[in-house]
Amino acid sequence: MNTLCRAPSCKLSHQFNGVSKTSANGHLQVALHTPRSIRVHPLQSKAIKPSSQSALGHPNHLTPRRSARQQAFCVKPILAMPTVHTLPVLAVFDLDACLWDQEMFEMTEMPSGPVKGELRAAGVGVVGVKCGRRIIRLHPGALLALQEYHAGAYPGMTIAAASSADTPFAVKVGRKTLTILEVVPGVSVWEVFAKGREDDGNMQIGRTPPLSSDKAATHFPILRQNTGVPYDKMLFFDDCNWGDHCGKVERGCTEDTGLGPVTVRTPFGLQESDWLLGLKKYAEKVMKLS
Repeated sequence: MNTLCRAPSCKLSHQFNGVSKTSANGHLQVALHTPRSIRVHPLQSKAIKPSSQSALGHPNHLTPRRSARQQAFCVKPILAMPTVHTLPVLAVFDLDACLWDQEMFEMTEMPSGPVKGELRAAGVGVVGVKCGRRIIRLHPGALLALQEYHAGAYPGMTIAAASSADTPFAVKVGRKTLTILEVVPGVSVWEVFAKGREDDGNMQIGRTPPLSSDKAATHFPILRQNTGVPYDKMLFFDDCNWGDHCGKVERGCTEDTGLGPVTVRTPFGLQESDWLLGLKKYAEKVMKLS
C-alpha cells in the first residue's frame, strides 16, 4: 500500500514491525509501537491530484497527474530516523541470491544484453540482464534499498558489497551485471554503489587473495580499512544459504566494545521486509545503547 503526500505540510503516521514514524513537514520520528506496514512515497504536490475513487474502491485516493516516466523519482525513507546516528554508516550487501536472484558460478556466459521493464515508480529501465539462458534480476528489497539510497533518503549512510563469488569468471559476470542493471532509468547499480567514492574499495567481490571464502576474515576487515567505518556501525545482508556468513561476521568482526555489525539473513533473497527489518534492528540497537 502506498500513501502519497499531497503537500509538504501534511502529517502522516506510519508503522512497520514495531517502529512508528510520524511525518510533519518532511521530518520523521521513531518510537516503538504496534506493527503495521505502510509505505510512504511523497511526490511534489503539483504532480498529484485527488481522484474520486481508489483502485480498491475507496475515495480520496491520490493519483499522480504525470506518468512515472515523466516525473522525477522522489522517495522518502520507509523507515526514517530522527538523526543520522540511528542509521547504519555502512550497509553491506551480499550479491548472489541476496541482492539479485542468480548465482554467478552457475553462469556459463558473460552478460549479453539488457531486459527492459518498470523500475517501480521510477519508470522504464533495465530490470534484467541476459546471461545465456538465464536472466539476472534484483530482488525487490534490493531495488527498494538502492532507489531510496540513490534518492538521498538515508543521510550519512554509504553502501558496499561483500561477495565470495566462487571463480574469477563469476566475479567478471557479477561486476559486468552491476554495470548493466539499473536502479532508476539511466543509473546503474554500479554507479549507485560508487556514489560519493573515488575508488571501488567498497566493492569486495570474489575469493581470490587477498579475499577468501570467509567474509569475516577478509571482506569485512578490508571494508573496514577502505571505508573507515567501525564494525559496530555496519548493517549486513546475506542469504547464508551456503554458510552462515552473518553468524561468522557477528562473532569475528567486533570492536573493542565487543559490538559488531547488525546482520539480517535473507534465504529467499533481499525482500522489502528484510530491508525494513535491518533498519529496524539497527535503530533498536542504537536506542538500546543510548
